[in-house]
Amino acid sequence: METKTFRASDIEEIASKVLGKTSDGKTMMRYETPDAIDPSLLVGIPRYLNREDYGIKEEALPFVGIDAWNGYEFSCLLDNGFPVSGWLKWCYRSDSKNIVESKSIKLYLNSFNMAKMGPTVMHAAMAVEERIHHDLMAILGVDNKEQVQVKLHLTEDAGYANPMAGTFLQLEDEVDVEDITFDQYSEDPNILVRVDLPERQTMRFQSKSLRSNCRVTNQPDWGDIFIHVKGTKRVTAESLLQYIVSMRKENHFHEEICECVYKRLWDMLQPEELMVACLYTRRGGIDINPVRASNTNILLKQPVTWVQVPSRKTQRQ
Repeated sequence: METKTFRASDIEEIASKVLGKTSDGKTMMRYETPDAIDPSLLVGIPRYLNREDYGIKEEALPFVGIDAWNGYEFSCLLDNGFPVSGWLKWCYRSDSKNIVESKSIKLYLNSFNMAKMGPTVMHAAMAVEERIHHDLMAILGVDNKEQVQVKLHLTEDAGYANPMAGTFLQLEDEVDVEDITFDQYSEDPNILVRVDLPERQTMRFQSKSLRSNCRVTNQPDWGDIFIHVKGTKRVTAESLLQYIVSMRKENHFHEEICECVYKRLWDMLQPEELMVACLYTRRGGIDINPVRASNTNILLKQPVTWVQVPSRKTQRQ
């Protein structure tokens, strides 16, 4: 296999194609929202660029995963000019060649605003789903239709589910945060403290203290993180919270943060089961929710990955 050399500037160079500014302050040409659908706005970033630093090999991924997105401000037109608005949800698997840069997909979805998509609401919804599915497959670099799912939710009476299945203990309630020192704000797996257990146990924690920063714009990304570990080893609650807080000055995509946490725990604990989900707050009407798990059964139990069902938001979201 050809060896790829990673440069931090590679990602910014790709992602800055249609942005107003890059993280070093360079101004790009302003983009005017078109009156017709424009798939050329979509920017794909190779996943391997986000994985090399953590020793995640494309040919032997240590997880299965889904990236679940919500677009809360989607709109298009009927053929008679009447606007149709809804909650767009789309999910794709983590083994796609690329991810989609978030600001590019916002611009792409905005290009539907003045597009006439059909004579009736149902016709328009089907046309929207088919078109977005087609364009996402192309930018993600996948050829299996099942790898991408798109649903436009048009009504408020749809059933809503909690985003994560089961009960997770709030880390901030399990430890005395005022008695712990938090002084590391760059990711370091050495922060984590492992404990060997006399028998198999399950650890399920969530935290509202996740913050990282956009790799391109350096704007803060806020989120809730959920972690499920089953095995004969665990990490202490205190060190896990310190580790989550250490993401505070990291500049990464949402997907990369999730995979970094997963890989660190996987390498340290070698668990029977592992799941990490990062549910980020919305920006510009869109949120991103990457989920990584050691097996498909755990992954698909999480309602956040169900494209047909809108999930309730956490308090932070």
